Amino acid sequence: MEISLGTLVFLVALALAFDFLNGLHDAANSIATVVSTGVLRPHQAVALASLFNFVALFVFHLKVAATVGKGIVDPAIVDHYVVFGALVGASAWNVITWAAGLPSSSSHALIGGLIGAAVAKAGFASLIESGVLKTVAFIFISPVMGFVLGGSCS
Repeated sequence: MEISLGTLVFLVALALAFDFLNGLHDAANSIATVVSTGVLRPHQAVALASLFNFVALFVFHLKVAATVGKGIVDPAIVDHYVVFGALVGASAWNVITWAAGLPSSSSHALIGGLIGAAVAKAGFASLIESGVLKTVAFIFISPVMGFVLGGSCS
């Protein structure tokens, strides 16, 4: 299915808007604690967040992107409507949780938007069970790991 240039430009603009919200949302979650406690000044925290976001590409490569792109929903059903639904759903969730002052993950919001759009288009059979289960598992595992590792460092 071909899409028009206008649709493509709109989707790219929507993706850039989500990326901006991702930075606004997730960077604020990660730097707020070190700035509010006085550990780092705002410009130091932003510089470190930028550095580690860049370095993460070389440490983790594109494994997360590959899982999201090919391991959550059947790539055959993904079209511009699914991408639109995923981006709108994730952006809306980011704005809602940001306005309410609730910490949440933009990455998980995007995955949830993708799952929702895929189910709306092609049903639950369009989901790749192993990828969804891995993502859901780490929603619970990662805070526990952070708690255990954070407690062992003090």
